[in-house]
Amino acid sequence: MKIKTRLGREVDVNEDYTVDQNWEHFTDEEHDRWDRLYARQEGMLEGRACDEFMEGLHSLKLSDGGIPRFDELSARLKEITGWTVVAVPDLVPDDVFFDHLANRRFPAGNFIRPEAQLDYLQEPDVFHDVFGHVPLLANPTFADYMEAYGKGGQRAAGRGVLTNLARLYWYTVEFGLINTPKGMRIYGAGIVSSKAESIFCLEDQSPNRIHFDLMRLMKTDYRIDDFQQTYWVIDSFQELLEATYQDFGPLYDELEANTTVYTPDTVLETDKVHNHGTQAYANAGGRLAKAAS
Repeated sequence: MKIKTRLGREVDVNEDYTVDQNWEHFTDEEHDRWDRLYARQEGMLEGRACDEFMEGLHSLKLSDGGIPRFDELSARLKEITGWTVVAVPDLVPDDVFFDHLANRRFPAGNFIRPEAQLDYLQEPDVFHDVFGHVPLLANPTFADYMEAYGKGGQRAAGRGVLTNLARLYWYTVEFGLINTPKGMRIYGAGIVSSKAESIFCLEDQSPNRIHFDLMRLMKTDYRIDDFQQTYWVIDSFQELLEATYQDFGPLYDELEANTTVYTPDTVLETDKVHNHGTQAYANAGGRLAKAAS
């Protein structure tokens, strides 16, 4: 079937919205862009990203030169945790996304950001998806969490709570922090693929850092256009997995009965707070407001 991407391109896709990666369509300049992004992020993530991410980054050989070939990457990943990587031309519908995750397939954008947007891209490209997400899929516990999330999404589709479930994905898979014996570290893909936010989330006093609480998190809005005002912190991937290995029915009942939504900067007395942020960055207008001034 044919779809139109958000960039206005018409693309033929399979029923599950996948496409052939057609690795040959990437230009030398695009492969070079991947290599430069990889080198920059790998160097600054030492001591900032969790060990599990760095181990996956190296064991999957994402620095072999240029944008990875998905067939070769999938073969390595499948041997470790049973996951594969499939190419998609754009974001896919929720039901398709959940089906891929539930069957241990990770959909990755089949394009790379332009040079002018090297530091910030709102759409998830191949660098965000593969560099940011795939390394942790080599960790068995996190791989199980991602499968559980996909299956949970399938069950939630008819309950009207997909917004709440999206918050769980956003604040964990995309922008999560983890406590380790070496200190607080990054595991969220949206952070590890961003040089500026990798520094901001750990070292700036502006954002809140609050300990993971499933219901509280699912009632909290997030920013899609700038750095987060709150980051949620787990103690282990096992904690995250156990939180999702439960019957979400009673949680959905509570969400439907209590429609309270917290703003991204909210701190409650009942929160376990690692850092009560000043919110100075957000109050000053943030990155995008400064860029426009």
